[in-house]
Amino acid sequence: MIKIREAQADDLNEILNLYSLMFGDGVFNDEEKTRMIWNHILTDGNYHIIVADEDGQIVSTCTCVIVPNITYDRRPYAIVENIVTASEFRAQGLATACLEEAKRIAEEQNCFRILLTTGSRLDSTHKFYQKLGYNKTELTAFSQWL
Repeated sequence: MIKIREAQADDLNEILNLYSLMFGDGVFNDEEKTRMIWNHILTDGNYHIIVADEDGQIVSTCTCVIVPNITYDRRPYAIVENIVTASEFRAQGLATACLEEAKRIAEEQNCFRILLTTGSRLDSTHKFYQKLGYNKTELTAFSQWL
């Protein structure tokens, strides 16, 4: 049975395993620093890591961060990223369910918009996000590595 929920303290290793699908193994090599950041995330009311849990195994996840804002009638906005599903669980609606939960959180927090970021260049990934209502032509995003 699949349950969509927010991450809990003991989910870290399974979430890191999913992240390694995007970023490769060995990216998370400073365990102490990772745990410090993880503990901060778990106590930050604006930071939500959403997971699809199948009988205790984390099989899909996304991150939703609520950003306070003084424009748009002082309504916050949400940023969604780090969307990943284990390969054997893809095409089962799990990423959709995680993204729907992120949207629910954003609406609950009175956000005026959700920004979704992806490093994927795959047309199929872009079409998936567009099917869920995300518009890739509305804004232009740039990034700069520091």
